[in-house]
Amino acid sequence: MDPWIADARHRYRAANAGALRWMLDRPRLHGAFLNTKTNPLTLADYTDADGWRGPAFTYGWIQGRGLEALVRHARHFAGHDPALAVRLNAAAGPLAEALDRLVRRDGRASFAWHGPGLDPVRPGTDGAPVRQDGPADIVTFSDIFVAKGQLAAAVALDPAAVPARRTALLAIGEGIARGRFQIDEKAALSDATIDAQPREYGPRMIFLGATGLLRALGLDDGGFGRRFVDEVLAAHARPDGALADEPGGRIGNPGHAIEFVGFALETLGDGADDALVARLSAAFHAAWDAGWSPPGLTLKADLDARRPVTPIRPWWPLPETIRAAALLWTRTRDPRTLAVWKAADAAFFGSYWRGEPPIAYQTRDDGGPMDFVPATPDLDPGYHTGLSLLGAIEAVG
Repeated sequence: MDPWIADARHRYRAANAGALRWMLDRPRLHGAFLNTKTNPLTLADYTDADGWRGPAFTYGWIQGRGLEALVRHARHFAGHDPALAVRLNAAAGPLAEALDRLVRRDGRASFAWHGPGLDPVRPGTDGAPVRQDGPADIVTFSDIFVAKGQLAAAVALDPAAVPARRTALLAIGEGIARGRFQIDEKAALSDATIDAQPREYGPRMIFLGATGLLRALGLDDGGFGRRFVDEVLAAHARPDGALADEPGGRIGNPGHAIEFVGFALETLGDGADDALVARLSAAFHAAWDAGWSPPGLTLKADLDARRPVTPIRPWWPLPETIRAAALLWTRTRDPRTLAVWKAADAAFFGSYWRGEPPIAYQTRDDGGPMDFVPATPDLDPGYHTGLSLLGAIEAVG
């Protein structure tokens, strides 16, 4: 094995182990929920005075992602650090039960639950929490993340529940295919919101993470993996290979495009023929070329000019680039891809990763680390960073 890749795998495993132990050592919220409510700049824990950042709000996105990360890392560390694997599974059990109770009570996962009663909420016009409800057939990102976590936990902890969890996850894919997916969970869940939202590929891209999970667990994905890869490329790939946020557009989110490539390669495996791999490689390099603005990837880029259009550089595109590059390099051995992998690795560990504690700054701009929340204020619970680095380890292991 290339000495640099061998060293990278060692560093990735050590970083993940450190981050997971840091998270496990923190007190749970409501006795079960993961608690990563820390300001990455000051290292102070958020309090109720911090409003939507504080412990009164529990995010479905974070808890679903965290549950998946717990059990998938437990599976990995069983052969490297059995004691850590035991701790991860021990934390996953109560979290899985808590999420199951809330989903059964509300009929869906919520972007946020509030207060001692864990009421499903969204921000009102004045920023105060208001109840979130809407048509039962509308599905969201929170639904995907929680359903993924529940399936992964069932495989590890409750095998009898696996068929039902798989069925529930695939039903979300059906909702995406039927146009019943709402992107903005801070708006009221409604037909009007869906009708007015942009035609972005985010829902299909994130669901590819679900089909990749199904494949990793040896379960059939109902055909959604190849279907959604083909649909995204057909609607959003430009003649130069870049992926535009909206069909025919010139603005793209480089991180999302790279995340799509990684998920597509994970979900298709050897089923991706050389022609498809070439298209995915083109999308990967176009996104990197347009979005790379040291020391990170910009949130938005002009795909015609191949330049950033905002100085905001979140942390998560870099580990996503590491995973996608590792997967792509194993197929192509393209030196350009290895060069991008090394650049993303150096940027993440040199400019975002704090080491002590083992967490990352969420966002940087031209002035350095900044107080900007990309999606949810809780720090990464082993998902964008942990599962991306784990994917790279497994791709070249």
